[in-house]
Amino acid sequence: MSSPLATVFGGSGFLGRYVVQRLARHGYRIRVVVRRPERAIDLQPLGSVGQIQIVKANILDDASCRRMLAGSELAINLVGVLTPSGRQTFRAIHEQGAANVAKAAQLAGVKTLIHISAIGAGPDAPSAYGKSKAKGEAEVLSAFPNATILRPSVVFGPEDDFTNRFAALGRRLPFMPVICGDTRFQPVYAGDVADAVLAVIKAGGDAMGKTYELGGPTIYSFRDLLKLIMTEAMIDRPLVDVPNFIARFMASVGRFMPKPPITPDQLLSLGRDTVVSDNALTLETLGISPTPAEAVIPAYLRRYRPKGQFSRLDKQG
Repeated sequence: MSSPLATVFGGSGFLGRYVVQRLARHGYRIRVVVRRPERAIDLQPLGSVGQIQIVKANILDDASCRRMLAGSELAINLVGVLTPSGRQTFRAIHEQGAANVAKAAQLAGVKTLIHISAIGAGPDAPSAYGKSKAKGEAEVLSAFPNATILRPSVVFGPEDDFTNRFAALGRRLPFMPVICGDTRFQPVYAGDVADAVLAVIKAGGDAMGKTYELGGPTIYSFRDLLKLIMTEAMIDRPLVDVPNFIARFMASVGRFMPKPPITPDQLLSLGRDTVVSDNALTLETLGISPTPAEAVIPAYLRRYRPKGQFSRLDKQG
């Protein structure tokens, strides 16, 4: 009897590596669906020979989604964008793409569909990102009512684009600009999110049709989170609060850059807390103890220190 087939859409992203690794360890055959296969080649050593297959396809093509899900027992949609570009708009990726995957999963007889969304998704979200994530959830549940939705807060890990971005920024600038410093975050470790995917699979029917909000054990203000990053990277720079009108100007100018430091829509997102809701189903519900940021980020932020891994942080200072 062959191992069950799991199809992972967007497996070449930051979170994808963790999810694919967990699935491989649990004996799944894995079909990783990506737009650019060359960016996913490094996933293959995570499993045995032939266990992980990299396939080129696009979730905006519903026929392509149907082909990718043929024979699959499990489907996971990790695809998302923080900054729209070309055809990769919020509406296209978060709404139409999510709908295509869910409809195809239903037609293919997939048993379990896990859709990755985000804390803060909702029709009343201040940002287009948050609104599109909510519409995507609705599209998924309309097509596949038993889908499980996972809503992580900001996800951190060695390859993330959050803690690394600010550590690198702190190295370049004479001070660290702080925008919306009182906004609260509940950062969650990428490994815990991947463990949540496995826990949902193991839970079977008990997790179907449910939404889980995934956050770490600690809630930080944005300012305190930046302080933690700067401390662990041994970056001695003052944190300077940026007035809203200057932040809006920075975002307006930045959107024309190839990799903008912040966009107008991201600025809107920063105005709202990204924390687990009261009475939400959580990592703990799935039997997972959240990993503290302080247990993970020192190991990979060392590369930003003056002497790299040979620098020693004075915890008393």
